[in-house]
Amino acid sequence: MLYAWACITSGVAFANGAPNLTVDIPRFRNWQWITTSRSAGRISRPANPDEDGFSAGIQSAHAGLDGWYSTNILGNRDGEVLDDPGSFKTKEESKLGALEYILQPQLYPELYSKMYHKVRINYYPPRGDNKEGWDNIDIFGWLRYPMQIKVDFLCRDSILAAPIVLDLVMFMDLAQRAGFRGIQEWLSFYFKSPMTGAGLYPEHDLFIQSMKLKNTLRWMMARN
Repeated sequence: MLYAWACITSGVAFANGAPNLTVDIPRFRNWQWITTSRSAGRISRPANPDEDGFSAGIQSAHAGLDGWYSTNILGNRDGEVLDDPGSFKTKEESKLGALEYILQPQLYPELYSKMYHKVRINYYPPRGDNKEGWDNIDIFGWLRYPMQIKVDFLCRDSILAAPIVLDLVMFMDLAQRAGFRGIQEWLSFYFKSPMTGAGLYPEHDLFIQSMKLKNTLRWMMARN
């Protein structure tokens, strides 16, 4: 929080890539609008299949969802931190919230209003920076015929995260040179929990996020 406060009060761009609520408090949000600081969201999105990507595909196909069980096994510092119940709570809420935002059960109650979502993160030191993500997704189609999607993804956290961090550094620098200020909603594509200005709806749909990112870049190119 001290790093965030120093950046925001000094007009330096700040992107929160950790599962915490560092900048998600009214005081920081107010500062972001009256200074030249730029922030984008919290919890950067690695390029791996997770709730965001698969749920967007399920929603676009209008398939129903009964349940989703997701677990990660990892042994690095991230896993050690998330082994703490308090730290895991924020991560769990972000994953649960992403599904609701994307699937919009209030609009499609017959498809998503009764879905059950369980998230588990297991710290296993011998795994190191190698991570295994396992998902079991219970969906249904026409006439409520049950089907399943199973994903076992083996990856290395740092390799997935590095390109995302580099993109964010370049885009935040671009935002600063373009004179942007406040929360950079056009960068929501890079975050599992994108931030928005007061009264605005945080967009979680990957396709819409990608469109907003590209449209903003096109607008900047046309302006110059």
